[in-house]
Amino acid sequence: MRVLVIGSGGREHALVWKLSQSPEVTKLFCAPGNGGIGELAELIDIGAEDIEALAEFAESKDIDLTVVGPEATLAKGIVDLFEKRGLRIFGPTKAAARLESSKAFAKNLMKKYRIPTGQFAVFDDPQAARAYVRQLGAPIVVKADGLCGGKGTIVAHTLSEALGAIDLLMEDKIFKQAGERVVIEERLVGEEVSCIVVTDGIAALPMLPAQDHKRLHDGDKGPNTGGMGAYAPAPIIDGPMAKQVMEQIIMPTIHAMTSEGLGFTGVLYAGLMLTSEGPKVLEYNVRFGDPEIQAILPLLKSDLVPILDDAVEGRLSTTQCQWLQASCACVALASGGYPGDFQIGKEISGLDRLANRKDLMVFHAGTKKDRERFLSGGGRALNVVGVGTDLEAALKTAYEAIGAIRFDGMTYRKDIGFRALKKPVAR
Repeated sequence: MRVLVIGSGGREHALVWKLSQSPEVTKLFCAPGNGGIGELAELIDIGAEDIEALAEFAESKDIDLTVVGPEATLAKGIVDLFEKRGLRIFGPTKAAARLESSKAFAKNLMKKYRIPTGQFAVFDDPQAARAYVRQLGAPIVVKADGLCGGKGTIVAHTLSEALGAIDLLMEDKIFKQAGERVVIEERLVGEEVSCIVVTDGIAALPMLPAQDHKRLHDGDKGPNTGGMGAYAPAPIIDGPMAKQVMEQIIMPTIHAMTSEGLGFTGVLYAGLMLTSEGPKVLEYNVRFGDPEIQAILPLLKSDLVPILDDAVEGRLSTTQCQWLQASCACVALASGGYPGDFQIGKEISGLDRLANRKDLMVFHAGTKKDRERFLSGGGRALNVVGVGTDLEAALKTAYEAIGAIRFDGMTYRKDIGFRALKKPVAR
């Protein structure tokens, strides 16, 4: 099988790493990829959002299966284009991808089908939005409707912060068109968790629950980022809670999309808040989480190719996953200045000392290769991933490896997994 992976981040490196282990894969491509991915797959110089060029490539190279990483590529309609050309691709259509590309669409769907979520209102007019937050007060959450790379949510602790968030999104347009419409919702209280499934539109195959760390600094301080680390399995999701999430959120969402004429195939990722009233949806994503999947795939014993293949073919009801009885921790190494104006082009040293270990992976995110050197080329440069018998062991492996890596301006969180270390790991 000839497989194409689309994207260039740590998520795509993890996918390529896992797919490369499949005996079914005879040739692996990645467009555009990054420095680390180039060691496992042939890199193709086509941007992830150039869907016409990607379709031409897939057709010319007889690609058997395309796996899409980034949400923006799905939102542009790559699945529709590939399917029109008779090309096999894993992911939702453009219309179904609105679960992520429009928070207003997702919230209205949840309201219509009574899927648990916070109270909300949607605004196109900044004056009406300001009047609403003055009426409700703070704390409150202001979200850009469109895609913002995981950075479009502002938790406002005061009224002035909420009004400022509306100005930033709707007047200053810091996320351009993505912020022309905003969703304003109640601030839910509890612990966040990521629940990810692969679905063929009928059945859903759960991945291990994971917990992301969005804030830049230890103790969940500082600005939101694309994710500074993750771990799996998240102990807060035990057997009964997993069952509740599937019955009250995941399956009703899949059925709701079908009822709307938007059959959903691909990855359904529900970002949840576990409140005193039960799990509630914060938002949906329609692709593998980044960095969650970097902490999930190393624990997957099963071959990933048949899972994705069965989803595309609509036969997931008989598919099963086998998992290692272990824990995994991912720590992102970011460039100086991230998530604002960050530095690039810094030489990365120490990676050669960490190769060929079963308990350690280094997934490249924003890197490029210059002859024999790796250089930083993005906000999050690397994901250092440790596997261990428990979370403490996995974190020890990851953080010891980080001690060998150097590049100017390198920054990372030193408290990944701090919540779970206080709890026993559920199986």
